[in-house]
Amino acid sequence: MDRYLSALQLARLVLGTTGEAAGRGAGARAGKGAGDAQETRPYYRALADAVRGLVLDGRLAVGVRLPAERHLAEALGVSRTTVTAAYDRLREQGYLESRQGSGSRATLPDAGALGTDNPWLASDDDGLLPLHAAAPPASALLGEAIEEAGRAYHRYALGMGYHPAGLAPLREAIARRYGERGVPTRPEQVLVTAGAQQAIHLLMAAFAERGDPVLVESPTYPHAIDAARMRGARLVPVGVQEDGWHLDLVTCAMRQTAARLAYVIPDFQNPTGHLMADAARAELVEAARRHGVTLIADESWAEIVLDETARAAPLAAFDTDGRVISVGSASKLWWGGLRVGWIRASAATVRRLAVLRAAVDIAGAVFEQLVVACLFERIEEARAERRRGLGASCAALAAVLREELPGWAFTTPRGGGSLWVRLDGPVASSVAEAAAARGVRLAPGPWFGVDGTLERYLRLPFTQPPAVMEEAVRRIARDPARYRPREPLMPAL
Repeated sequence: MDRYLSALQLARLVLGTTGEAAGRGAGARAGKGAGDAQETRPYYRALADAVRGLVLDGRLAVGVRLPAERHLAEALGVSRTTVTAAYDRLREQGYLESRQGSGSRATLPDAGALGTDNPWLASDDDGLLPLHAAAPPASALLGEAIEEAGRAYHRYALGMGYHPAGLAPLREAIARRYGERGVPTRPEQVLVTAGAQQAIHLLMAAFAERGDPVLVESPTYPHAIDAARMRGARLVPVGVQEDGWHLDLVTCAMRQTAARLAYVIPDFQNPTGHLMADAARAELVEAARRHGVTLIADESWAEIVLDETARAAPLAAFDTDGRVISVGSASKLWWGGLRVGWIRASAATVRRLAVLRAAVDIAGAVFEQLVVACLFERIEEARAERRRGLGASCAALAAVLREELPGWAFTTPRGGGSLWVRLDGPVASSVAEAAAARGVRLAPGPWFGVDGTLERYLRLPFTQPPAVMEEAVRRIARDPARYRPREPLMPAL
């Protein structure tokens, strides 16, 4: 059934009320209805921003047909030129799609088409406190590892320098670490990649075809969503609840969608911080075996344990037929600038992926791999360092949030690098926009969803020093009235 929004319904949503009559100057009041504290000029921009806000917080459903420009102009009491300009702006931003004969429909922009507006491409030297990225600083162990790698580097300069599956000492170190965690692994089961992101892209390229259903958690790591969309896959989101995973929902989705690939983050899930229990891991792998699903287990945060009682076996420990493929990274434990990640899979899968990877960049840089191989020799020191540093930042962030913004709710995770904060209304994008004006860059909930919802949530990383956490929250907390909840969602059309 075609979903249609009348001019009067949209006007009421834009004005932020169900009873106020639309009148001259509605464009300016539209900005206030979308969360702007001050009158916005020109009016067409305020109107476009108001409609964009309605789409992002879910009050204007994706796919709904909007009223004709003339009808909306009459309902708002503004000129048709104002509405036309607003619709044009929404089309440019990707929030409106128009087709001859079928009108204009609300939509969401393609993340890959955002260009410099893509929030993940923001410069790290723009003066804003960077609370949008969960990226810890370099480990104090990095300098010594670089010196040690430098002393061994000359030995590798005698060959051609290409190691498509990864440098042998690093593959051995990664395999040894999996063995220590309870998953016996041979070096030939390890493929070294240029970070976890390349690993995810390779796996999507190898296992997902255009149109294939791919299960993902919601919320989840945004770049995994991007990787699946680049393959043309059909994303099937399964909600991660505030109390964790509901495996019956995951199993139901596997059965009903006939998906053959699923991307999961069982270890301090990004962004919620949840840790999947061993019993749930066993149940998940059994469900995947029953329904023929390959599981990509992203373990990027697995080594960042703040509470040593938080223990769980790797997902691959419950695998008996090679359907769990693990992805790891050096970025969280040591430093993102190393750009070293890895895949653990069957030896046959690793060979297949190495051939696929060779068409992209042939092989990774030798020196950085040597550095990470050296760092693996002191992995327990690195884990203790992260536990102290991130633990202090997490405590500082939690304390200042409770003091300054008591209406925001969260559960302190036992590992990982961020809090998943529930706001007191669907205002995450408004909070992020206001915070940027105060010098803080935030990651609103819609970044982590498939369909642009999750407007009641923010991800707040605690990967910066405690003083930065405290200063950032105090800036955000100024004028909290701007973050008041909006009107309830309108009934389904």
